[in-house]
Amino acid sequence: MERRCTADAHGSEDELVRAAQAGGTWAFARLWELLAPTVAAYVRSRGVASSDDVTSEVFLAAFARIRDFDGDGAAFRRFLFTLAHHKSVDDVRKRFGPRVPRQTGSPSEQDLPRSPSAEEVVLHGELTPQIAALLAALPSVQREVLLLRVVAGLEISDVAVIVGRSEGAVKQLQHRALRFLRSQLEENRPGSGVTAALRSTIARTP
Repeated sequence: MERRCTADAHGSEDELVRAAQAGGTWAFARLWELLAPTVAAYVRSRGVASSDDVTSEVFLAAFARIRDFDGDGAAFRRFLFTLAHHKSVDDVRKRFGPRVPRQTGSPSEQDLPRSPSAEEVVLHGELTPQIAALLAALPSVQREVLLLRVVAGLEISDVAVIVGRSEGAVKQLQHRALRFLRSQLEENRPGSGVTAALRSTIARTP
């Protein structure tokens, strides 16, 4: 799968991470410019109160640990979305209390609330009621796997670490989510509000 929101090439994202590790604040600022919009979209889809605030917390935590970070651009992306995952869970739990328990180990598909803004992340486009209903109907973990794969461009192994499941389980969750969305697309022909962009995204996702 092609990674999104990278630098001009995958190698240049690696170079930015190395420069940031060496103390180059300009490099970390560039990583912020490249990745903050995707992180903000991801945490927004998780139902946080303020995506800007949570995104800032994610990057502040990453900046505080960048000198000790060991890895390339792909590892940094995985690290960043792991932080985003945990901070979004914390934010939602603060507002919803024990009804939204912290995810540890193998989380239940009902652990987190559904959010109709998920399609905004997948499409990087305008929200429509039809698309909102389509993606909001997915169980939360299925939707999150799809977001991490399609939006963040993470590999199956990276997603497995973040959601606390095996690679096989992640593949099954992705398969079920895409099968559901494809079945809905068959029922929602042109004119229903399901855009060509969504059809294309689903069709090309393995």
